[in-house]
Amino acid sequence: MTAEASRTAVYVKLGLVAAIWGSTFIAGRVVSAEMSAPIAALFRFLISTSTLLILVLILEHGLPRLSLPQWGMFTLLGAIGVSVYALCFMYGLQTVTASRGSLIMALIPAATLLGGALFLHEPLTRPRVLGIALALLGVAVDLGDGNPLRLLTGPIGSGELALFGCVLAWSAYTLLGKRVMGAGISPLAATTCAAMTGTAILAVACIVLGDYALPHASWKAWASLAWMGVLGTAIAYIWFFDGVKAIGPARTAVFINLVPVVAITLGVVLLGEPLKWSMVIGAAMVVSGVWIINRAPAAQLAHVAAES
Repeated sequence: MTAEASRTAVYVKLGLVAAIWGSTFIAGRVVSAEMSAPIAALFRFLISTSTLLILVLILEHGLPRLSLPQWGMFTLLGAIGVSVYALCFMYGLQTVTASRGSLIMALIPAATLLGGALFLHEPLTRPRVLGIALALLGVAVDLGDGNPLRLLTGPIGSGELALFGCVLAWSAYTLLGKRVMGAGISPLAATTCAAMTGTAILAVACIVLGDYALPHASWKAWASLAWMGVLGTAIAYIWFFDGVKAIGPARTAVFINLVPVVAITLGVVLLGEPLKWSMVIGAAMVVSGVWIINRAPAAQLAHVAAES
């Protein structure tokens, strides 16, 4: 395969990643209508962890040997990035539409950037501050049905609060994961270890809550769980990091901008969700804000292009 064909394949994969991640909001709505949030989260990650273990055995011949402190870090990562994230995601989509949910989740790059500036002393440039403000305002426009000030006078629903919990959980997971990656552990191995510990925590939570029976759900719900577990959690993650390796993180991150666009489109077409003008304007503002946050300086892009 030529270099040009290889790069084209990477772009195709990244486009599919955006489509898959956008579709997980539709799948989540289907599952949340038939299963409780704890049991749906558990079975989603039982599927994804099994898939990751198969992939790490095939691609890396098994997991690396880890010290007790490293397993402690992966337990923390699993608790935050798997257990809390998955529970908040399923709880949120019980009451929030896929379209609105994807816009809230699109705040993850902005939240991660703020967390990096506050806790890791990463630089916070003026364009990035503008991007964060624009993304936040876009979500406020959507949640306030066109009037961001409405959020100051009326309560935000529990579903929206749960999805904001997803934003905080994934941002914390990303920032903590930087320390793990610095220890020479591959992204696939790190994700697999975090998925294992997080799934174990979800299992304990289900037992404590008395919600561990095999749910009587339709084939559509099980198919949606399999979609989220195999493609949305395992395969899409591998393809995303293929992009990081081939074209650099700056160019790869831009594809995240497509996720809310896909989710809104699929929500309207497949679930019959209403398409409001405030949603369109809010989506445009969120996507623009995330693009500004992820946009690399020209010199950095030239350097990435030269290396790839």
